Amino acid sequence: MTEKELQEILLIDESYRIERTVSTGNMDKFQEAICAFANDLPGKRQKGYLLIGVYDDGKVSGLKVDDALMKKISGIRSDGNILPLPVMNTEKVSTPDGDVLVVEVTPSFDTPVRYRGRTFIRIGPRRDIASLEEERILLERCGAALPTFDTRPCRESRLEDIDVDYIEKVYFPLAVDAETLNNDTRNLKEKLASLRLYNMQWDCPTYAAIIMFGRNPKFFMPGAYIQFVHFNGEDNGGRILNERMFEGPLYKLLPRLENFIDDAIVTSRPVSISTLREKDVKNYPSKALRELLMNAIMHRDYQSNTPTRVYQYDDRIEIMNPGGLYGNARPENFPNVNDYRNNTLAGIMKTFNYVNMFNHGIQEVQLLLAENGNSPAEFDINMLTVFLVKIMDANVIEADLVRQQIFKKLDANIMQPIMQPIMQPELEDVPEKVKLLISCLDVHRLSRNELQERLEHVTNHATISRQYLSKAYLQPAIEAGFITMSLPDAPKSKHQKYYLTEKGLLVLRKKQS
Repeated sequence: MTEKELQEILLIDESYRIERTVSTGNMDKFQEAICAFANDLPGKRQKGYLLIGVYDDGKVSGLKVDDALMKKISGIRSDGNILPLPVMNTEKVSTPDGDVLVVEVTPSFDTPVRYRGRTFIRIGPRRDIASLEEERILLERCGAALPTFDTRPCRESRLEDIDVDYIEKVYFPLAVDAETLNNDTRNLKEKLASLRLYNMQWDCPTYAAIIMFGRNPKFFMPGAYIQFVHFNGEDNGGRILNERMFEGPLYKLLPRLENFIDDAIVTSRPVSISTLREKDVKNYPSKALRELLMNAIMHRDYQSNTPTRVYQYDDRIEIMNPGGLYGNARPENFPNVNDYRNNTLAGIMKTFNYVNMFNHGIQEVQLLLAENGNSPAEFDINMLTVFLVKIMDANVIEADLVRQQIFKKLDANIMQPIMQPIMQPELEDVPEKVKLLISCLDVHRLSRNELQERLEHVTNHATISRQYLSKAYLQPAIEAGFITMSLPDAPKSKHQKYYLTEKGLLVLRKKQS
């Protein structure tokens, strides 16, 4: 910028395009001004100017701009406080009266732009925080100016990077009616472009095509995969029992993921509901897990390098995907209002019947969980960059209910004659190994092998021999009347189960209180 160009800008009255200041240390003020210029609420598409070293009346203050100040102001662009990153240029203009540091800001297409989570705008000559309606204007303007990420061209890719054969043979017949498809004489690229899978201007596939049909999506989007980890315990510090990474195009990945849910995550066990009847209780309903995972894949931010994470613990599953609530979806209206970060991808997944796009998926998930005996799914929607859902294991919930029922019976008056002599010994009188065994059994009926595995986990022993388990744990607990056997006349039976007596349950209750 020349001195003459600067003089022309100085003559402009302070308006939505100009902000003058003589301060050199108020970084909040500078960044708020840059954020407001980037948002360009009037929609004039004219550049804004922050003039450092100029009085309100347009006179130069005599500032000397050194390299340190230049670096400090230039660093605003990439310090992460203003997101999305603003398009700005910083330069020093020398005049006879002193230097002026000029920050030129180009209006952003990707609005609203926020400084530390707040949207600043220019209202005439002053700067202010945008209202919800003003943010909505910026958001709608962004939607009109920019396509969603999945429809943008993946400019590093070529036609060979997507599975064209599968698209032609499988997807086209599903997405387009047969008559239209038979009468379509356009070339392949034009057909792909009509379904937003190809960008004719840049002669390359779109990101939707790479995500859904690409030969190697992770090459173009490093975070485009699913990480599954099964931890032994209730936090990430436990031993890893299983670990899988699902990557590749979604048309191949999604069927593998569905099979994995049924084969490796969902388990069932028989539960007696009467003397002659049993029912199978699953830890999680597979259809609910499928719905939540498909939503995570459909709504995630594919520009992030973070994968979609599925972490399984002893008592719950957590699904976390990059990208918080999007568009019109906000904490105050979730889950009643939905919006699509990847609109084209959502349409393709609907074509393949992986999602329905009717905005009742979460309600259906909650219904499925309730029918299976799980508590409602918990959604953490307050994190700006990720979306987290937590589902509790139905077996854990059932064990809690059974425990409450047992303790309630123990508290009943009818049990008082039995409880009186039992309650005399203090918890400290019970040997530590017996207390540990009682905690492992809880209200369950467990085999020797199941008990051994639990003890190895809680004691951090690699192995506990059967002889040591019997001598140090089982025999003392049985002899003291805390534990009994389901088959006392056949102590060595392979069907033998161990469970707590009333005396053992009282110790358990006292230990948990």
